[in-house]
Amino acid sequence: MTRVLVVDDEPQILRALRINLKAHGYDVDTAGDARAALRAAAQQPHPDLVVLDLGLPDMEGTDVIAGLRGWTTVPIIVLSGRAGSADKVGALDAGADDYVTKPFGIEELLARMRAVTRRVQPAGTDSPVVRIGSRDIDLGRRSVSGDVRLTPTEWQLLDHLLRHPGKLITQRELLLDVWGPHYQNNTNYLRQYMARLRRKLEIDPARPRHLLTEPGMGYRYQP
Repeated sequence: MTRVLVVDDEPQILRALRINLKAHGYDVDTAGDARAALRAAAQQPHPDLVVLDLGLPDMEGTDVIAGLRGWTTVPIIVLSGRAGSADKVGALDAGADDYVTKPFGIEELLARMRAVTRRVQPAGTDSPVVRIGSRDIDLGRRSVSGDVRLTPTEWQLLDHLLRHPGKLITQRELLLDVWGPHYQNNTNYLRQYMARLRRKLEIDPARPRHLLTEPGMGYRYQP
């Protein structure tokens, strides 16, 4: 059973999410502030998914994301009343996998949760090691040389590109494969995540040699 850690300083939201998520078959732990969240995430059994508010009383949610990303790739969905693009980009850059704006519908949140957990797949034994710039990427072990850390969503997107070298992968295909059928128009997701991958992997992110954009069409991994 999937274990979810819900972090929010509003008791009514914690209560509502605990009831709804348990009704849909999830194990649910809750935390009302950042320090409690970091403690809960470190305890056994570790959560399989974190739903996180940004506006916590003791620490910014982006700092919580950074703290988690120091040791875990657990999927993180931000659930926040902040609707500005800068907040969304900041959370994604910190390592969040998705961003849901309050007020929200429980069915949408459940769909996002299914999508991010679907991306976390067991490592295969026949996966190649690919070199991008100065980085060696082991798709089977899900590791990058130089202690570069990727989120589950970044791995899913990169995996799809690297397994089709030289092939143009359309925006629609990537959105369907990585985020699911409800997100086929969210091309901004691709732009943000591709920018993050280039910053982490390309020698010159502004002039990428391997993770290429085909304007208006999609993306291509060029060996």
